[in-house]
Amino acid sequence: MRMEEFIEAVGSSDPAPGGGSVSALCGALSAALSRMVVGLTLGKKKYEDVKGEMEDMLPDLEKLGRELLEAVEKDSRSFEQYMAALSLPKETEEEKAVRFKAMQEGLKAAVIVPLSVAEKSLSILPYAKAVAARGNRTAVTDALVSAMTARTAVLGAVFNVKINLKSIEDEVFVREIYQKATYLEQKAELMEEEIRCLTFGALN
Repeated sequence: MRMEEFIEAVGSSDPAPGGGSVSALCGALSAALSRMVVGLTLGKKKYEDVKGEMEDMLPDLEKLGRELLEAVEKDSRSFEQYMAALSLPKETEEEKAVRFKAMQEGLKAAVIVPLSVAEKSLSILPYAKAVAARGNRTAVTDALVSAMTARTAVLGAVFNVKINLKSIEDEVFVREIYQKATYLEQKAELMEEEIRCLTFGALN
């Protein structure tokens, strides 16, 4: 899907792609921006002392970006699984039981995908911090945008997790996922603030 098509799809009245897919895309863009700063740092004599560190980041950033881009579609598919369950017949008690089970499975799938997006997006932030601190200074704002976009990806994905948890009746599952999601949310907030403070001097 071209960018214009994706934006049109998001802006339509269809529920997917929605906030979960947009969060995954934010994560992919964050990884790409950090990768760009690495590219702008490598080959510059001034940054020769961080060459090894920068080179080591590339495979991980490429992998994270690829997985997050794939999650854009995965998120939409997981929500469609739940929507399909809603359309199942519910005339008899047996049909209601089958429909309920399918709905619960769909909701769990709609939680697992954004939780993975939040985890992957959070793992970009240490790279964004490294390139902000030691990468090419002319691209420090790109590193900062990478950090802010990663934070948005984490929080957007976490909020999608939490709203779906409200409809899941498996209490053990809900408690475990809620704790994970809250940790990811808090960690992303702290790390993004650290990176903003780190780059403050370069911007003022």
